Formats: sequence, structure tokens, C-alpha cells
Amino acid sequence: MDQLVSFVGAFLILGAYGGQQLRWVDPAGWLYSALNLVGAGLLTLAAWQLGQWGFVLLEGVWTAVSAGALVRALRAG
Repeated sequence: MDQLVSFVGAFLILGAYGGQQLRWVDPAGWLYSALNLVGAGLLTLAAWQLGQWGFVLLEGVWTAVSAGALVRALRAG
């Protein structure tokens, strides 16, 4: 189960990044931030379950930053 959660989380983050690089996803838009938020949140959960505290820190901060960016994108319209 941990591997599935990690795979889905990584896929979402990489999808957001790839979409942004290919100009399919606006990096200031809600979709980019939402994909990063959910992906990083899943990776945080997986890292927590495995006791990988460095990755918990990394992905936890990524989740928090993505949440702030999502709020800004939704407020902008």
C-alpha cells in the first residue's frame, strides 16, 4: 500500500511539472497547485508511515507551499 501511495503522489507531482514544462498547465493556475498539493500530501503520508523524517519535512513543506499557492490561485479567479 505504501508503494501505491508513493507512486500516485509522485505521478501527480511529475504530471504537474511535465504539464507545466509542455505548457499544458499554467503554473499559476489552480490545477498545478492542486496536483502538487495532493501529490506532496500523499508522499508526506507515505514517508511518515515509513519513518523517513527528512522526506516528511521535504514533502510536508511542499504540501504547505502548494496549499498556499492553491488558495491564491482560487482567489485570483
